[in-house]
Amino acid sequence: MNPPLSALRACFEGEIPSLLASCSLDGMPNVTYVSQVHYVDAEHVALSFQFFNKTRENVLEHPYAKALVVDPRTGRRWRLQLRYLRTEESGPLFESMRARLAGIASHSGMAGVFKLRGSDVYRVLAVEQVPGPSAPPPEAGCSPLTLLRPLASRIAAQTDLAALLDDTLAALQAELGIAHSMLLLLDAGGTRPARLFMVASRGYDASGLGSEIPLGNGVIGVAAAHRTPIRISHATAEYTYGRAIREEIRASGLAEQLESEIPLPGLPSPRSQLAVPIVVTDQVVGVLYAESAEDKRFSYEDEDLLVALGAQLGASIALLRLAAESHDAAPAEPPPASAPLGGAPVRLRHYSVNDSVFIDDEYLIKGVAGAILWKLAREFSAGRRTEFTNRELRLDPSLHLPDISDNLEARLILLARRLQERSPRLRIVKTGRGRFRFETDAPLQLEEATSA
Repeated sequence: MNPPLSALRACFEGEIPSLLASCSLDGMPNVTYVSQVHYVDAEHVALSFQFFNKTRENVLEHPYAKALVVDPRTGRRWRLQLRYLRTEESGPLFESMRARLAGIASHSGMAGVFKLRGSDVYRVLAVEQVPGPSAPPPEAGCSPLTLLRPLASRIAAQTDLAALLDDTLAALQAELGIAHSMLLLLDAGGTRPARLFMVASRGYDASGLGSEIPLGNGVIGVAAAHRTPIRISHATAEYTYGRAIREEIRASGLAEQLESEIPLPGLPSPRSQLAVPIVVTDQVVGVLYAESAEDKRFSYEDEDLLVALGAQLGASIALLRLAAESHDAAPAEPPPASAPLGGAPVRLRHYSVNDSVFIDDEYLIKGVAGAILWKLAREFSAGRRTEFTNRELRLDPSLHLPDISDNLEARLILLARRLQERSPRLRIVKTGRGRFRFETDAPLQLEEATSA
């Protein structure tokens, strides 16, 4: 194809509706607007299938069609010769198109009408320019490859996971002007359904550290569940990520007695959203998310850039995790003798039903991070032990760590940051790779709560 299909990606942003022409077997033509033409790869596009209409009937009878797409920057028009291949009703392509369509529908006041039934995949047989007036192309901006270089260099330079998480978001702001962003990692197993937990954020009044998003919920959860980037250019209520559910609290019967959901940070009404899964060896380990109050803030070039960045971020997370595992085998040294702690005690209450921990009646953390804190507090109170290793935590069956992708280091980072925010009298201090110390300025009062 000349030009290559990738050169027409600006035509597939949905700013100007596209036309699709089809023909029945008896020669009767039909022309209609399509809500979305989606770039799949160098040889394929996907069209949104929303209604059982004449177009649908035609392509099932006679699989050839033509689409007219328009470049919104120049007005230049292109004709695509297409051959229908298949319809996908689930999976990454379908979810990506459904999210984009939800944004378009909400922006145009058609949220109750634009419901995607399937993604019709077509092979592009030829591309030809339609003669007519057009504006000159816009001046070329900075190449995404040029922007990727400093971002990749900053990620590669990090030797500490906590610094990697924070500097990645700082780099997005410094290099790309993305002021609001988050990093979430996957809690892949144990005793609860898989979900994402917040480990770093930037640009918000509240950090939201420890807040959770179930897989499949909102832009972030859908990106993780289907391992596909999700980009929305207009506000949409359907894909807001602020709907984190609380199944384990309701199931435990404690909903009337305690509050253990950390509010998610975020813009009140984001008008552009971009969620990119972080994948390591074909496994999702987290999501990199950016949002903006502006319409159409993130382009397909931003999406490609963050996908490449997410791949390197995933590799760095995996390498740092392996490095921590290779350094955490040494036994913890006994702590030096210390004077008895004075002052008012810090009261910790633990609920085994979901491993939630409250400090002085205020919720702190739950899940694996909560179980870790309860273990550290019990060890400290019983024998004034302060030194621990990642390895011993990983081998402790009471913590219910999954067999793979346990993200133990990230959970410790999350726990340390939650303590710093909510209870600075308790501290987790890293003393080396795979090693840390539990510190407190006050005696601990431990309570094992019941569900009654």
